[in-house]
Amino acid sequence: MQTARTVPAATVVNLRDLGGIALGRDRRVRQGVLFRSGQLSELDPARDRAVAALGIRTVVDLRTADERQWAPDRLPDRARLFVADVLGDHPGVAPARLRSLLSDPAEAERTLGGGRAEELFAETYRKMVLSPGAAAAYRAFLETAADPAARPVLFHCTAGKDRTGWAAAVLLMILGAPRATVRADFLAVNPAVRAAFAPQVTKFLDGGGDPAVAAAIIEVRPRYLDVALDAMDERWGGLDGYVRNGLRVPDAVLERLREGLVARG
Repeated sequence: MQTARTVPAATVVNLRDLGGIALGRDRRVRQGVLFRSGQLSELDPARDRAVAALGIRTVVDLRTADERQWAPDRLPDRARLFVADVLGDHPGVAPARLRSLLSDPAEAERTLGGGRAEELFAETYRKMVLSPGAAAAYRAFLETAADPAARPVLFHCTAGKDRTGWAAAVLLMILGAPRATVRADFLAVNPAVRAAFAPQVTKFLDGGGDPAVAAAIIEVRPRYLDVALDAMDERWGGLDGYVRNGLRVPDAVLERLREGLVARG
């Protein structure tokens, strides 16, 4: 089962091309038009030729205002920035504070210790599906991805795993990917994220941080996706209801997504 292809990049965490993911018989995501990653605050456009070669036209930043201020994106040459803040309604939730939590073991224990980490992250996934602000952000992302003039598009959050993971899951399902494929792609980011955050995790553990809390902060887990899918099914009866009534994505946008992002043969 194929997942997004990792694109080696010196200064961008977890950069992946969704191209090549199987959508069904003789259908795959078109290559080179849709990329996901972590934040671009360390991007050096002049030095990182792998990123420059992608020809990114639009960067969709799914982070909160505080995250953008703390670590503003450095854009690829000639790319434009589009902000689609998923957690603006809930700026203090854990996925929006990954680096600060890893830098403060005591705060992480107080906020996420005692088994609360997974519960809080799971609840955040419900909010990403159910909150009006998240719906507006994901609709804006899908409309951008559907615009031929905007592509290639790179979309990201901080680590490229939670907000970005649900964005990729929704898009893949719209294009026709079965849930097993969506799940495999969702979980495939873990090795890259663990590697990227290894120095911070080591410092966190050396400072007395709980390994279970660290793992919950930097990993995605099957339960997180299940919570989001369950919320979608319970509130809107599945993908179609979510996309049309929750996100309010016009049919014309869905048609452009499938026309522009699906390759045959």
